Order: sequence, then C-alpha cells, then structure tokens
Amino acid sequence: MKLERIITLASSKVRLDFLAMERSLRATGCDLPLEVIPYNDERFDLPKNSTWIEAPEFYAWIARRCAHPMMRKYLPLTMSNYQYCDSDIVFLSDPSKVLEEHSGFVVACTEWNKPQWTVCAESKAYLTERYSTWQQKVFCAGQYACDRALYTQASLIEFAERPANQAACLHFSLHDQPGTNLFVLSTDVAMTNLTLPPHRMESTWAGDYPGSYSHLWETPGSKPYLMHWAGGLLDEPRSINELFFQFLSRAERQEWEQQLVARRSAAAKRGRWPLGVRLLNQLVGLVDKRFWVQCRPINA
Repeated sequence: MKLERIITLASSKVRLDFLAMERSLRATGCDLPLEVIPYNDERFDLPKNSTWIEAPEFYAWIARRCAHPMMRKYLPLTMSNYQYCDSDIVFLSDPSKVLEEHSGFVVACTEWNKPQWTVCAESKAYLTERYSTWQQKVFCAGQYACDRALYTQASLIEFAERPANQAACLHFSLHDQPGTNLFVLSTDVAMTNLTLPPHRMESTWAGDYPGSYSHLWETPGSKPYLMHWAGGLLDEPRSINELFFQFLSRAERQEWEQQLVARRSAAAKRGRWPLGVRLLNQLVGLVDKRFWVQCRPINA
C-alpha cells in the first residue's frame, strides 16, 4: 500500500504521548500528514504538518448514542491509505516503507494470544460462526493500516445501528476494540498480521517485554516498526520505556512525572472506595489502567 496519511486520536490529556509519537514518526524520516481525531473538545496546538480532523456530524452521532469517545476511532474505516496509531505509540521505522509491500488490512499485534480483549459476548458469538480460527484474526484497535475505505460514514453508522451489532459497536463501555474488530471482520478485506507466519515480527506491545529487549530483534525482519504502551504501561518501570521517553524534553519529562504522581494519588483514593467498586475497577484495569468506574454517593 502507498500510505497517504497517519491518523491518531488525542486530547490535551495525552499531549505528551502525542508529542513523543509525532517526534518518533518524524525521526524515522516519515513526512506524511498527521491527522488527529479529537477525543473531546480539549484540544492543543499541533506541530507542523499535523491537523485536527473535522467531522462534526460523525462526532455528534457518537455523542448522541452515548458511545465511548474512543469510538470516534471508527472514522478511519471510512478512509483509505492510512496508518492508524494511538498516541501511546512510538515508531521505530518509517511505516510508509514497512507497509509498501503489503495490501489490504495490515496489523502488527499479538492480540491472538489475548483475544478476550477484542470481543464482547455478542461479537464473539458472530466471529465463532464466521471463523473457526477467529483468534488469529482479531487485532489491537490501537494500530492498524488499510489501503481502502471499508465503509462510508453512512454505511458504517447503518452497520453499527443494527440491533445485533449495537452491543459491540455502541454500548461496550470500556473502549472501541470489540466494535472495530466487528466492523473489519465483517468485511472480506484481506488481512495480514506481521507478527504471524510467514513474517514473524516480534511483538509491538510493550507488555510483552518485561526485561531487556534488543536481543530479540537481532534476526532480520524481527524488529517491530512501532511500539505500543496500551494499558497504561508507561506508568510502570520497564527497560523498553526508554524508547518512549527519549522523545520528551527534560521539562516535559518533569511534567510527565508530576502527572504520574497525580494519577497515583487518584488511584490511592479509589483504593478506599467500597469493595464492590474496587473489584469492578480491578477488572477494568485488566483491560486498560487509564479507565475506572467512578464511586458516587447515592444522594450526590
């Protein structure tokens, strides 16, 4: 595929993540436009060759259906020749060069070994009817590329509004991953996962690297072209985190540390909530540590 754009999702809350991602992209030599889906109305000044994607009718539909704001990430499925990446990613190689020999829908993730986070009960039922090896086809909705539009905005909305699809595409309360997988795997687009044979790229998820990592990338073709810290992993000490923090200035790193202190303080406060709420948040944290259920007094 011939990439024409890089797409991400961001708000002011993840400005530092975004800056590290953008700088890593430019460091690879990639000068493609960076198009940013706003997570909400909290925007910030973007660097050169980066623009906010304005799609007010689409965003209004997401809000009207009370869907998770991350479901704005469905928008790239109506576009072509793009690499989508979450903001908590850094690029290790130029994606336009890595992907030029591939076509269709391309991912580089290891969700096949943790497929439970890619489906809800309803979408899993559909996938098991469609594929006996559905676990090999599901993917992380935080990074993928495609050379064609799989939907128009109208057809995407129509698909999501079907009663059988609403649980995954609109009502899943944690993130967009079951919906994105259902959208893609309901089409006939050819799929390639670069971490599976015959490619065998090493993992692109930081959680798969608890210790040293560079020795795992010595075989030609094994080095991942991006690294993803999905699940709030940057808050935990890992050697591989150096690949992210090298793109922040000293002042930005201090700002990051201040935010980390605030996050830990908030987490400690949540630890004093009722047992039922704490148990529910432990479950939510297994999916993504950035989200939690808010405790609220009955008379609030």
